[in-house]
Amino acid sequence: MQTGLLVWLLLINAVSYLVMSEDKKRARKHRDRVPERTLFLLALIGGALGVLIAMYRKRHKTRHISFRLGIPALLFINALLYGYFLR
Repeated sequence: MQTGLLVWLLLINAVSYLVMSEDKKRARKHRDRVPERTLFLLALIGGALGVLIAMYRKRHKTRHISFRLGIPALLFINALLYGYFLR
């Protein structure tokens, strides 16, 4: 189970990072955007680190208070859950 969880951790964070990057690219081109609900859902199911890294590397959603507070809070919850299941 630990191997599967680690694979999930890597996969969901990579996907989260790519989705945030794609949303930034779409924002620059004034195209249809990825809903914020989707970004928060990705963070909730384990991809908070990927979302957070993309936020600051791409400077995307950093002005939104919901992202500045919500994503670190979800990262904390993710860390607690991963720590619990990986011990």
